[in-house]
Order: sequence, then C-alpha cells, then structure tokens
Amino acid sequence: MRTRVTKGLNAGRSGREADGVDALNVTPQLPERPRVLVITMRRLGDVLLTTPLVRALHRGVHGAHIDLLVFRGTEDILAGNPDIGQIIAVPENPSLVEMARLVARLWRRYDLAITTQTGDRPTFLAWVAGRFRAGLVPAGKRTWRHAALHRCVEADAGLHRVIELNRIALALGVDSSPQIVVPRRDKAAPARRTPYAVLHANPKYKIRRWTADGWRALANGLRARGLAVVATGGADQAEREYLDHVWTPVEPPVERMDGRLDWGGLADLLAGAAVYVGPDTSMTHLAAASGCPTVGIYGPASPHGMGPWPVGGLEKPWARAGTIQHRGNVWVVQNPLPCMPCDRLGCDNHLESRSECLDTLAVAQVLGAVDQALGSRAPLNAQGSAIADDATRSISPRGSI
Repeated sequence: MRTRVTKGLNAGRSGREADGVDALNVTPQLPERPRVLVITMRRLGDVLLTTPLVRALHRGVHGAHIDLLVFRGTEDILAGNPDIGQIIAVPENPSLVEMARLVARLWRRYDLAITTQTGDRPTFLAWVAGRFRAGLVPAGKRTWRHAALHRCVEADAGLHRVIELNRIALALGVDSSPQIVVPRRDKAAPARRTPYAVLHANPKYKIRRWTADGWRALANGLRARGLAVVATGGADQAEREYLDHVWTPVEPPVERMDGRLDWGGLADLLAGAAVYVGPDTSMTHLAAASGCPTVGIYGPASPHGMGPWPVGGLEKPWARAGTIQHRGNVWVVQNPLPCMPCDRLGCDNHLESRSECLDTLAVAQVLGAVDQALGSRAPLNAQGSAIADDATRSISPRGSI
C-alpha cells in the first residue's frame, strides 16, 4: 500500500519558491514506512550537527526508517541515536571498485534520499539511492545538481549549519527540530563526587590551538575555584605526545582521559561537568549539546555558521566577531584583533599555521567566560530540562553582541 506522508512532501510544486527552495513539479508517493537516506560526508562536528534534521524527519515522516551515509571514522558520534536505523560508513577517498560497490548497494534502495551538501559526490549518491531526492544546492546559477533533486534548498553561508539543514525539513513539509542528539553508551559512567571541569586542549588542526601555557594557567585557575580538572583527547599517538607536552608540567596533575572514552562516555562525562572549555572542534559541539556550561575558544574561523549549538537552539545568531558572546548554555571567546575573524587557514594560510589571535589570547579573558559559565544555573541536560542563567554579555570593540 502506498500513501501520502506529509502535505509538504507530496504537494506538487513548481518554479522558484520562498526561502531558497526550488521544487520540480513532481508528486511523490511514499510507502507507509518509507526508507530514507541522509548523506553527510563531512567531519565529526558536521555529522553531529545533522542530528536535528534526522530527528525532524523521524518525527515528521510517519513510520520512516532512516539510514545515514557518512565517512568512516565519524559513525561513532552517532552511537545509540534512536532516530537512526543503519549507518553506512564509507572511505573518504574510495577506489573505483569501492565506489562501484557502493552504487550497486544504494541503487534506488530508498524512497527518499537527502544530501546535506552541495558537492558532486553526495548529490550523485542521492540521485543513485533515492526515488525521490532533496537537499542543498549551490546558490545562484543552476547546475546539474538542480536536475538531480526534486526539492532543492539553496545553501546559505549566512545561516548556522543547523538552521540551514532544518530548511531541508521545512522544504519537505516537516517541522524543524532544534535538538542535537548526543551519542549514548550502554552503561552510564559512575558519578563523580567532586565538582570537575573538562578541558580539551587539542583540536584536529593546529590553526585552532590555544597555547600550552594558556591551558596550564587555565587548569590552575579552575583548581583555585575548587574544581578538579579532567583533560580529554584522542588516542592517536601524535595527539597524546602533544597532550604530554601540555599537561606534564602541571602540578598537581590533571586527570588524563585521552583515548579512554568512546563518544557516549565523553557525552556522559560532559553532562556532569561544572564547565567545559575547548577550541573549535567536535568535542565543543558535543559539550554544548550535552547541556553543560560550555566555553568555546574560537580563532580564525567565525562562530556565525558553525559555532556551538546550545540546548534548545539559538535565539540570536552568533556574531562573527566579539570578545565574549553568550547564548543559552554556551559562551564563545574570541580575541578581537582587527583581522579577526579572517576565516583563513591561520596567519600563514595552511592547516599547520600559527594563529596570532589564539597565540595572544589572554588567560584572564578565558577565565572571565568561565566565571560567567560557573555563575549560571545548573547545567542543562540534552532535553533542556534546566535553563542556564542569562549572564551579562560583554561589549566588543565591534559593538554589543
């Protein structure tokens, strides 16, 4: 039996529509329990920020079975997500044989395929997989991608990523969702009796690193505020060697957890923390989604499009530049140099470059944000059962934020 699932998804529409939506004059018929594929072939933080769209589809398309296609190595951040059926993890750079096998595996298997990216490969795979296709396309000139999709939503760099993806749900006639779904573990982590802070010193790329001296001074400042300090990080040998450099001189030593927890365990750890501090990385997105008071240290990249997403969503967008910005359970710290944010690959324009805005960021400024976060109310949980206090926002050289 085949049935119409939602008015918006099944209504025949044509021509240019509001909010950057372009729809072909096609009236799809979906089964009662449609198979849906969401394609997100990007990094860990991007995959996590796709979960509000998946939740919207799970709630809005009755009986939908939703699979995700992601890069291998990012699938664990989706662990235990109740909205997802199967996760298909593929290599970032597949061989021709691997790509051929993937095409054969996906061919018209899904009633609805959605690409969350404008690139050739994810759009092609959506065309391969879905009898009905929707997703992001580049703004402006029409390309073959518009012809490959039945519902086209123009990408908009002026929007936060979560809002941009939720526009796909709206284009399909499904109510959007503001909720990031954090990974889960089978068993909850043991409760800690001593209040603690979580510090994550190492981002994926050097251009986003704060200084080792800054992290050590921050750890000492947190201890002076009565908090134990837990340091997280990955299991990669190079990362551990860097964290040895950051944390070995600290006395008393911090509790090192690098490489010891999966993503579900990290979400548990973060949910119980008095405060989290980290750079522009997937751990900071996870901390914000877990509900703990979160301080994100941002350098060359603006938080406007990919800043941490607070529990309950953003009532006001992140400004591109500021000193300390506050939204919900999240504070973003930036060093307001005249060139910031440059949205470049550091000062030397490559991933291993220095970033002066981070090299000269003062510990006192980060601790100022930490004190605001510690002065907020009880941490939020992932469902937003408690709301952080609206601490006073600072004034940046570029105006009130």
